[in-house]
Amino acid sequence: MAWILDLDGVVWLGEQPLAGAADAVARLRAAGEQVLFATNNSSLQVGRQEEKLAGFGVPAEGGVVTSAMAAARLVEPGERALVCGGPGIAEALAARGAEVVDSRTHEPSDGPVDVVVVGFHRHFDYEGLRRTAIQVDRGARFLATNDDATYPTPEGPIPGGGSIVAAVAYAASRQPIVAGKPHPPMAELIHELAGGPGETGTMVGDRPSTDGAFAKTLGYRFALVLSGVTHADDLPVSPTPDVVADDLAALVSSAL
Repeated sequence: MAWILDLDGVVWLGEQPLAGAADAVARLRAAGEQVLFATNNSSLQVGRQEEKLAGFGVPAEGGVVTSAMAAARLVEPGERALVCGGPGIAEALAARGAEVVDSRTHEPSDGPVDVVVVGFHRHFDYEGLRRTAIQVDRGARFLATNDDATYPTPEGPIPGGGSIVAAVAYAASRQPIVAGKPHPPMAELIHELAGGPGETGTMVGDRPSTDGAFAKTLGYRFALVLSGVTHADDLPVSPTPDVVADDLAALVSSAL
Protein backbone atom coordinates (compact mmCIF):
# COMPACT_ATOMS: atom_id res chain seq x y z
CA MET A 1 0.00 0.00 0.00
CA ALA A 2 1.19 3.51 -0.77
CA TRP A 3 1.49 6.20 1.89
CA ILE A 4 1.43 9.72 0.47
CA LEU A 5 2.79 12.23 2.95
CA ASP A 6 2.35 15.96 2.84
CA LEU A 7 5.52 17.75 3.95
CA ASP A 8 4.63 21.06 5.59
CA GLY A 9 2.86 20.26 8.85
CA VAL A 10 3.47 16.51 8.57
CA VAL A 11 7.23 15.98 8.23
CA TRP A 12 8.43 19.49 9.06
CA LEU A 13 7.33 22.99 10.03
CA GLY A 14 9.42 25.54 8.16
CA GLU A 15 13.02 24.58 8.87
CA GLN A 16 12.20 22.42 11.88
CA PRO A 17 11.62 18.64 11.61
CA LEU A 18 8.61 17.31 13.47
CA ALA A 19 9.49 14.92 16.27
CA GLY A 20 9.30 11.26 15.32
CA ALA A 21 8.60 11.84 11.62
CA ALA A 22 11.86 10.35 10.34
CA ASP A 23 11.43 7.23 12.46
CA ALA A 24 7.82 6.90 11.30
CA VAL A 25 8.90 6.95 7.64
CA ALA A 26 11.60 4.36 8.37
CA ARG A 27 9.03 2.12 10.08
CA LEU A 28 6.67 2.32 7.11
CA ARG A 29 9.45 1.38 4.71
CA ALA A 30 10.63 -1.45 6.94
CA ALA A 31 7.07 -2.81 6.83
CA GLY A 32 7.23 -2.88 3.03
CA GLU A 33 5.05 0.19 2.44
CA GLN A 34 5.76 2.60 -0.41
CA VAL A 35 6.24 6.18 0.81
CA LEU A 36 5.93 9.24 -1.42
CA PHE A 37 5.94 12.91 -0.51
CA ALA A 38 3.40 15.25 -2.10
CA THR A 39 3.73 18.97 -1.48
CA ASN A 40 1.93 22.02 -2.76
CA ASN A 41 4.99 24.14 -1.98
CA SER A 42 6.29 24.93 -5.47
CA SER A 43 8.99 27.34 -4.34
CA LEU A 44 11.87 24.92 -3.67
CA GLN A 45 13.48 22.80 -6.38
CA VAL A 46 12.92 19.07 -6.01
CA GLY A 47 16.59 18.45 -5.21
CA ARG A 48 16.46 21.02 -2.42
CA GLN A 49 13.40 19.34 -0.94
CA GLU A 50 15.12 15.95 -1.14
CA GLU A 51 18.22 17.43 0.55
CA LYS A 52 16.06 18.93 3.29
CA LEU A 53 14.39 15.59 3.91
CA ALA A 54 17.76 13.81 3.96
CA GLY A 55 19.03 16.37 6.46
CA PHE A 56 16.13 15.40 8.72
CA GLY A 57 17.00 11.70 8.36
CA VAL A 58 14.50 10.87 5.60
CA PRO A 59 16.06 9.60 2.34
CA ALA A 60 13.66 10.60 -0.43
CA GLU A 61 15.49 10.66 -3.78
CA GLY A 62 12.91 10.25 -6.54
CA GLY A 63 10.03 10.27 -4.07
CA VAL A 64 9.04 13.95 -3.96
CA VAL A 65 6.11 15.18 -6.06
CA THR A 66 5.45 18.93 -6.15
CA SER A 67 2.68 21.15 -7.45
CA ALA A 68 5.27 22.77 -9.73
CA MET A 69 5.79 19.40 -11.43
CA ALA A 70 2.03 19.02 -11.85
CA ALA A 71 1.69 22.54 -13.31
CA ALA A 72 4.55 21.97 -15.74
CA ARG A 73 2.70 19.03 -17.26
CA LEU A 74 0.01 21.50 -18.38
CA VAL A 75 2.58 23.44 -20.42
CA GLU A 76 3.69 22.30 -23.86
CA PRO A 77 7.39 22.07 -24.76
CA GLY A 78 8.50 25.23 -26.53
CA GLU A 79 5.82 27.43 -25.00
CA ARG A 80 6.89 30.72 -23.45
CA ALA A 81 6.01 30.66 -19.74
CA LEU A 82 6.05 33.62 -17.38
CA VAL A 83 6.87 32.52 -13.83
CA CYS A 84 5.43 34.46 -10.93
CA GLY A 85 6.85 32.13 -8.34
CA GLY A 86 9.96 30.47 -6.97
CA PRO A 87 12.81 28.52 -8.55
CA GLY A 88 10.94 25.23 -8.21
CA ILE A 89 8.50 26.36 -10.90
CA ALA A 90 11.27 27.51 -13.22
CA GLU A 91 13.05 24.17 -12.77
CA ALA A 92 9.94 22.14 -13.59
CA LEU A 93 9.10 24.24 -16.64
CA ALA A 94 12.66 24.05 -17.97
CA ALA A 95 12.60 20.27 -17.57
CA ARG A 96 9.37 20.28 -19.59
CA GLY A 97 11.12 22.15 -22.40
CA ALA A 98 9.37 25.50 -21.96
CA GLU A 99 11.01 28.89 -22.45
CA VAL A 100 11.00 30.41 -18.97
CA VAL A 101 10.79 34.16 -18.33
CA ASP A 102 10.68 35.87 -14.93
CA SER A 103 7.91 38.19 -13.74
CA ARG A 104 10.55 40.23 -11.90
CA THR A 105 12.13 41.36 -15.15
CA HIS A 106 9.91 40.50 -18.14
CA GLU A 107 7.89 43.56 -19.12
CA PRO A 108 4.75 43.27 -21.27
CA SER A 109 6.63 45.30 -23.88
CA ASP A 110 9.17 42.44 -24.10
CA GLY A 111 6.51 40.39 -25.88
CA PRO A 112 3.60 38.08 -25.10
CA VAL A 113 3.79 34.76 -23.32
CA ASP A 114 1.74 31.63 -23.89
CA VAL A 115 1.15 30.78 -20.26
CA VAL A 116 1.54 32.30 -16.80
CA VAL A 117 2.37 30.07 -13.82
CA VAL A 118 1.84 31.48 -10.33
CA GLY A 119 2.95 29.95 -7.04
CA PHE A 120 4.37 30.67 -3.60
CA HIS A 121 7.38 32.99 -3.39
CA ARG A 122 8.69 35.62 -1.00
CA HIS A 123 9.66 38.31 -3.52
CA PHE A 124 6.09 39.03 -4.63
CA ASP A 125 5.50 42.77 -5.08
CA TYR A 126 3.36 45.22 -6.99
CA GLU A 127 5.55 45.26 -10.10
CA GLY A 128 5.49 41.49 -10.34
CA LEU A 129 1.73 41.57 -9.92
CA ARG A 130 1.44 44.20 -12.65
CA ARG A 131 3.56 42.29 -15.17
CA THR A 132 1.78 39.01 -14.44
CA ALA A 133 -1.78 40.33 -14.47
CA ILE A 134 -1.25 42.16 -17.78
CA GLN A 135 -0.15 38.94 -19.49
CA VAL A 136 -3.17 37.08 -18.11
CA ASP A 137 -5.48 39.91 -19.14
CA ARG A 138 -4.01 39.78 -22.65
CA GLY A 139 -4.91 36.13 -23.04
CA ALA A 140 -2.07 34.01 -21.64
CA ARG A 141 -3.27 30.75 -20.06
CA PHE A 142 -3.38 31.16 -16.29
CA LEU A 143 -2.04 28.26 -14.19
CA ALA A 144 -1.69 28.12 -10.42
CA THR A 145 0.53 25.59 -8.73
CA ASN A 146 -1.88 25.55 -5.77
CA ASP A 147 -4.55 27.59 -4.05
CA ASP A 148 -3.68 27.11 -0.36
CA ALA A 149 -4.46 30.36 1.44
CA THR A 150 -1.81 29.81 4.11
CA TYR A 151 1.49 28.02 4.71
CA PRO A 152 2.32 26.51 8.13
CA THR A 153 5.40 27.66 10.06
CA PRO A 154 6.57 27.20 13.68
CA GLU A 155 5.32 30.74 14.38
CA GLY A 156 1.90 30.04 12.88
CA PRO A 157 0.38 30.30 9.38
CA ILE A 158 1.67 32.83 6.84
CA PRO A 159 0.14 33.75 3.45
CA GLY A 160 0.47 30.85 1.02
CA GLY A 161 0.55 30.43 -2.73
CA GLY A 162 -3.21 30.77 -3.00
CA SER A 163 -3.06 34.28 -1.58
CA ILE A 164 -0.69 35.32 -4.36
CA VAL A 165 -2.82 33.56 -6.97
CA ALA A 166 -5.89 35.39 -5.64
CA ALA A 167 -4.21 38.77 -6.18
CA VAL A 168 -3.42 37.95 -9.82
CA ALA A 169 -6.91 36.54 -10.40
CA TYR A 170 -8.56 39.64 -8.96
CA ALA A 171 -6.33 42.02 -10.92
CA ALA A 172 -6.86 40.18 -14.23
CA SER A 173 -10.50 39.15 -13.68
CA ARG A 174 -9.60 35.55 -14.58
CA GLN A 175 -9.60 32.32 -12.63
CA PRO A 176 -6.69 29.89 -12.99
CA ILE A 177 -6.44 26.20 -13.66
CA VAL A 178 -5.02 24.78 -10.42
CA ALA A 179 -2.54 21.92 -10.72
CA GLY A 180 -1.64 20.91 -7.17
CA LYS A 181 -3.53 19.12 -4.43
CA PRO A 182 -6.45 18.37 -4.43
CA HIS A 183 -6.76 18.66 -8.21
CA PRO A 184 -6.41 15.94 -10.90
CA PRO A 185 -3.01 16.97 -12.40
CA MET A 186 -1.29 16.20 -9.09
CA ALA A 187 -3.31 13.01 -8.65
CA GLU A 188 -2.19 11.80 -12.07
CA LEU A 189 1.45 12.16 -11.02
CA ILE A 190 0.87 10.22 -7.81
CA HIS A 191 -0.99 7.44 -9.62
CA GLU A 192 1.88 7.08 -12.08
CA LEU A 193 4.28 6.46 -9.20
CA ALA A 194 2.04 4.53 -6.83
CA GLY A 195 -0.23 2.62 -9.16
CA GLY A 196 -3.32 3.70 -11.01
CA PRO A 197 -6.82 4.38 -9.71
CA GLY A 198 -8.14 1.44 -7.75
CA GLU A 199 -4.91 0.84 -5.85
CA THR A 200 -5.17 1.25 -2.08
CA GLY A 201 -3.35 4.01 -0.28
CA THR A 202 -3.36 6.53 2.55
CA MET A 203 -3.01 10.29 2.13
CA VAL A 204 -1.54 11.88 5.26
CA GLY A 205 -2.00 15.62 5.68
CA ASP A 206 -2.78 18.44 8.06
CA ARG A 207 -5.24 20.44 5.91
CA PRO A 208 -8.65 18.82 5.27
CA SER A 209 -9.60 21.19 2.44
CA THR A 210 -6.44 20.23 0.55
CA ASP A 211 -5.18 16.88 1.78
CA GLY A 212 -8.58 15.47 2.64
CA ALA A 213 -10.03 16.47 -0.70
CA PHE A 214 -6.90 15.09 -2.39
CA ALA A 215 -7.46 11.74 -0.70
CA LYS A 216 -10.91 11.71 -2.30
CA THR A 217 -9.43 12.57 -5.70
CA LEU A 218 -6.94 9.73 -5.35
CA GLY A 219 -9.49 7.29 -3.97
CA TYR A 220 -7.33 6.81 -0.84
CA ARG A 221 -7.97 6.90 2.91
CA PHE A 222 -7.47 10.29 4.56
CA ALA A 223 -5.34 10.40 7.69
CA LEU A 224 -5.44 13.80 9.40
CA VAL A 225 -2.53 14.79 11.65
CA LEU A 226 -2.84 17.67 14.11
CA SER A 227 0.76 18.86 13.79
CA GLY A 228 0.18 21.60 11.19
CA VAL A 229 -2.66 23.99 10.42
CA THR A 230 -5.44 21.85 11.95
CA HIS A 231 -5.70 21.40 15.72
CA ALA A 232 -7.93 19.40 18.03
CA ASP A 233 -10.22 22.37 18.71
CA ASP A 234 -10.89 22.63 14.94
CA LEU A 235 -12.61 19.24 14.89
CA PRO A 236 -14.91 18.09 13.37
CA VAL A 237 -13.71 18.92 9.87
CA SER A 238 -14.86 18.20 6.34
CA PRO A 239 -14.16 15.92 4.62
CA THR A 240 -14.29 13.59 7.59
CA PRO A 241 -10.93 11.86 8.09
CA ASP A 242 -10.75 8.09 8.22
CA VAL A 243 -8.30 8.47 11.12
CA VAL A 244 -7.02 11.37 13.24
CA ALA A 245 -3.66 11.37 15.05
CA ASP A 246 -1.57 13.92 16.91
CA ASP A 247 1.28 13.55 14.41
CA LEU A 248 2.84 11.18 11.90
CA ALA A 249 4.65 9.20 14.59
CA ALA A 250 1.42 8.53 16.46
CA LEU A 251 -0.39 7.65 13.24
CA VAL A 252 2.20 5.08 12.17
CA SER A 253 2.39 3.58 15.68
CA SER A 254 -1.35 2.94 15.57
CA ALA A 255 -1.25 1.54 12.04
CA LEU A 256 1.61 -0.93 12.33
